[in-house]
Amino acid sequence: MVQTMRKFAIVCLAVFSIVGCATSEVSNEEKDQGKIRVTTTIGMINDIVKNVGGEHVEAIGLMKSGVDPHLYKASQGDIRKLDSADMIFYNGLHLEGKMVDIFEKMAKEKPTIAVTKNIPEEKFLSPDDGSEGHDPHVWFNVKHWISATETVEKELSKFDPDHAEDYKQNAEKYIEKLTELDKYAKEQIASIPEQSRVLVTAHDAFSYFGEAYDIKVMGLQGISTASEYGSKDVSELRDYLVENKIKAVFVESSVPKKAIEAVIEGAKEKGHDVNIGGELFSDAMGEEGTEEGTYLGMVRHNVDTIVSALK
Repeated sequence: MVQTMRKFAIVCLAVFSIVGCATSEVSNEEKDQGKIRVTTTIGMINDIVKNVGGEHVEAIGLMKSGVDPHLYKASQGDIRKLDSADMIFYNGLHLEGKMVDIFEKMAKEKPTIAVTKNIPEEKFLSPDDGSEGHDPHVWFNVKHWISATETVEKELSKFDPDHAEDYKQNAEKYIEKLTELDKYAKEQIASIPEQSRVLVTAHDAFSYFGEAYDIKVMGLQGISTASEYGSKDVSELRDYLVENKIKAVFVESSVPKKAIEAVIEGAKEKGHDVNIGGELFSDAMGEEGTEEGTYLGMVRHNVDTIVSALK
């Protein structure tokens, strides 16, 4: 009798467990029902999709805070997210260099869009390190990111014409904020004395920023962190800092500090003290849920950090 009751209890638990799981699955399906599933690569693109897509879109970003897209390799979990997506947005210009083959495959199955595709080619910068292609860090010219926002809006509207008016209104509101940000960056960087307006970082991610906001930019590595730096690169940058009496350099959240620290130490040996002016966000935004975890907050943080250190 006791054994029979135990068996009955076990069967009941199993049934309740299955029903519970099924209910959970149904509720998740209901929650996502009607939403377009969009998978993106870098956080800056995911931020656009969230702002433009609003309530009609479920945006999933592959690369989290502190992740370097130049070196990123897609995991099996990432492949599943790309497979299950209705649409995919990525940067292009070989920023996600190790994922090019994946995007080409996905493009045969679903809309797979580079958000940089409508930026005129003459607006792209070429790398200073002699490598081929274009500098992919276009988000540091806010006007280019306005173009990326317009591309996302057009592609979402094409895929989901029923909500095209919502996407258009959302994009217009977001672009207003981007326009204000562009103006803020220009005004703040212009407040730095011209002779001190030099931005030195670990890798060459800020050329678009330098061009747009009139500040000289120097990076120890090339546009990709996959490129190697040598003792010659360190000594040349060290000598520039010493000769021009540059007081501050900057580290990046997604790049190891070791390289730039070697430059600082080299300058110190030559009798010139250089401080770390702060941490900038270059290829990745801040932690999700923070101000720096949004594109607007990330750029504003960078501007304020640069101005505070160099002004």
